Amino acid sequence: MKIVIGGAGEVGSHLAKLLSREDQDIILIDADPAKLAPLDANYNLMTLAGNPASFQTLRDADVSHCDLFIAVTPFETDNVTACAIAKSLGAKKTVARIDNYEYMRAENRPFLSKFGVNDTIYPEYLAALEIKTALQHTWSRQWFELHDGQLILLAVKIRANATIAGMKLRDVTFAHHNFHVSAIKRRHETVIPRGEDVIRENDILYFTTTPEHVTELRDLCGKTQTRVKKIMVMGGGKITARLTHMLGKDYKIKIIDNDHDRCRKLPERCPNADIICADARDNEVLVEEGIGEVDAFVALSDSSETNILACLTAKEFGVAKTVAEVENLQFISEAEGLNIGTVINKKLLASSKIFQLLIDADTESSKCMALADAEVAEFEVHTGARITRSMVKDLSLPHGMTMAGMIRDGKGELISGTTVLKPGDHVLVFSLSGLLHRIEKLFI
Repeated sequence: MKIVIGGAGEVGSHLAKLLSREDQDIILIDADPAKLAPLDANYNLMTLAGNPASFQTLRDADVSHCDLFIAVTPFETDNVTACAIAKSLGAKKTVARIDNYEYMRAENRPFLSKFGVNDTIYPEYLAALEIKTALQHTWSRQWFELHDGQLILLAVKIRANATIAGMKLRDVTFAHHNFHVSAIKRRHETVIPRGEDVIRENDILYFTTTPEHVTELRDLCGKTQTRVKKIMVMGGGKITARLTHMLGKDYKIKIIDNDHDRCRKLPERCPNADIICADARDNEVLVEEGIGEVDAFVALSDSSETNILACLTAKEFGVAKTVAEVENLQFISEAEGLNIGTVINKKLLASSKIFQLLIDADTESSKCMALADAEVAEFEVHTGARITRSMVKDLSLPHGMTMAGMIRDGKGELISGTTVLKPGDHVLVFSLSGLLHRIEKLFI
């Protein structure tokens, strides 16, 4: 598949790196050659210096023969313009990064489609959605649902009080048949586990299960669910604005920001929240604003380091659920190893959206989640697919992948070694980075 990416900022560069590992034909465009040089030298992709919203630049990139054009410059209008030009030149599908929720409304989509924008990425909206999910499931690090929750993938950090801590994986699955351990994140590495692997304290386990067994799994992991009503947010940026709109009036939200100009605008953008103009890094401010009484603390400042430290501080004050925005990818493993709850990253969320588009044109039914060093994706089994030719245990599957569960006839089921997949099944696959393109071929 030929993919052209306009914009070598944080999102564009990260997408280019990930997709280059998926054996895709990638061209990355940016007006600043300095941003392109390290990518050109170290990754399997081509770069082109030029304006992504220029007819000539897009012609030079041969956009007329591309399967997917992605515009992710920092400027929304440039992205829409670039998609319009790419579409007029013959690009099959276009995606624009936006920062205006109006463009996502169903009644406004025909306008964008008319101008050649087939789909949109709004990283701040995706981040707010991820935070909302985290606040609804406080005992898990991540929560990923298929087909209205018929199948659930969730990540849990194992503490000493967990029943399964210290057990071999085969003993756990022998005693409990209602979930599947899809992967283990241990320090800086994610592994697809085997039966002899021992579950250790501080491991992050990725479980697949069905809705009726979630409570049982929670108890095995020694976790409790906290009902979130009071939330303190550090930072009043775009994610915060979208989050307060999503949560509505059902929550009591307090936003702390030390930017006076931003605080003057926040009451209009976040009418359901209390606005405090102060420095949330100051413990005295946190105490004065009642951090000991909140159920959740969400750190959304522009600094990953500040967000991590703020969540650690909130935990020391006894806050049950904390969420940190960590945009530096190299910090994610360290952050996950600390006691800070859920970590979100806009680049990974944007990558999930793009992988979803690559896997299936029907983005309403296909889902994908990109992690720092792994991917989770839903694949539909097609008639005659290689994956249907024998039982799962007898298939020669790529090393570094596992099939965690499936949706069959609208119902979630776990997959065992004796399962035989059928056309029409929707399968949840957990794989290490760089394998999705190879795995997809097994299902078609």
